[in-house]
Amino acid sequence: QVQLVESGGGLVQAGGSLRLSCAASRRTGRPYAAAWFRQISGKDREFVAGLFRNGGTIYNDSVKGRFTISRDSATNTVYLQMNNLKPVDTAVYYCAAQIVGGPETTEGAYDYWGQGTQVTVSS
Repeated sequence: QVQLVESGGGLVQAGGSLRLSCAASRRTGRPYAAAWFRQISGKDREFVAGLFRNGGTIYNDSVKGRFTISRDSATNTVYLQMNNLKPVDTAVYYCAAQIVGGPETTEGAYDYWGQGTQVTVSS
C-alpha cells in the first residue's frame, strides 16, 4: 500500500502563488503516472494536471500557463506550482497515482489518493 501525503495548501490573495507537495510513503517499484485533482464542495472532482512517466504533462485548459506539475524522483515527491491564482481556483486539492497507464483525466482510473489540502484564494 502506498500513502500519498499532500501539503502546501493555504490562504492566498488573488494573483499570488502556492506550491503543493505530494510525498509518497514508499516507492511503487515502477514509475507511475501522477495527477492533481480539485474538488469544490458538492461537485465532482476536476482534473487539474497530469504527469506522464516520461515527464510529459497535460493540463486542464483553465490552469494552462499558470500551473506546473513536476516530480522529484529522488524524494518521490510530486509538486504543483500554482501561480497567478484566482478565486475560482479555491478548492480542496488531491494528488493521485496511477500505476498502470495514465495519467487519465477521470478519477476512477487512479490507484492511490492523498487526503487533500485546502487552497483558498481571496479576491
